[in-house]
Amino acid sequence: MRIALVERLGGEPVLREVPVAQAGPGQILVRMRAAALNFADLLKARGEYQERQDPPFAPGLEGAGEVLAAPGDSGFRPGDRVAVLAAGTMAERVAVPPTACTPLPPGMSFEQAAGFQIAYGTSHLALAGRAGLRAVETLAVLGAAGGVGLTAVEIGRALGARVIGVARGQDRLDVVRAAGAGHVINSADCPDLKAALRELGGVDVVYDAVGDSAGEAAFRALNPGGRFLVIGFAGGKPPVLPLNHALVKNIAIHGFYWGGYAGLDPRAMADSMTELFGMFADGRLAPVVGEAMPLDRIAEAFDLLRSRRSVGKIVVTL
Repeated sequence: MRIALVERLGGEPVLREVPVAQAGPGQILVRMRAAALNFADLLKARGEYQERQDPPFAPGLEGAGEVLAAPGDSGFRPGDRVAVLAAGTMAERVAVPPTACTPLPPGMSFEQAAGFQIAYGTSHLALAGRAGLRAVETLAVLGAAGGVGLTAVEIGRALGARVIGVARGQDRLDVVRAAGAGHVINSADCPDLKAALRELGGVDVVYDAVGDSAGEAAFRALNPGGRFLVIGFAGGKPPVLPLNHALVKNIAIHGFYWGGYAGLDPRAMADSMTELFGMFADGRLAPVVGEAMPLDRIAEAFDLLRSRRSVGKIVVTL
């Protein structure tokens, strides 16, 4: 079977032929049809992710496919369409525990499902859980055209909040507006993001997937009692946040790592995912697949993610 492998830290993933994967005791064997790239995949390939993995290893943290074989007591049968949450999904077949599989709702494609769990799970649990976003509030999403940022825009809208999407380039802003942002800001020609946000009435919650100076500017635009969600650092480095402002304005700063909830609060994680699949089934969420490319273009997919040129999720088809 074909598999993508990171064979040395800092190197590009390569395509290899390996023996066909087999299910061990208690495992489900899945024929993968699509797998999504996340920013964490770039960090893992460089050896910079918080959960370090030594090469060689297959990239991918999530995907979707069809069950080929399953234990009788697992609740799954051959032919079931499932989303998979496990390391190493950039392979034509994977063997995973039943807890790594979630049945797909009707109408969700493999490409949509491949990038659904981490991005939507991050945004939903961060916004509805940690930030407690309310319908009367204003949400600013930094990096709003990215794979995670677009989900924050959608979920913010679904929760009834007024959403301001910040992204670079008019074509990206059109996608952000279509996802549910009531206001958009082009970061490419906005010399003062703090002032731009304040002109719109300030912000109650900042969803920061970018960091760096953009994160600091948005933090300074928070209203009293605001919440700042630290989601990621696509801009290259964490923002420098003035804690005196947090003190005077009663601002809460929440670091948020969705994967950590598997140990911190697995029930909240599971409940959030159940609600998200229900929201999709009800037509309230419409996942955007920005780019879909075959497994033999895995290095190109990594470069696309690294350059931040994509809009929405980058999905590798298998």
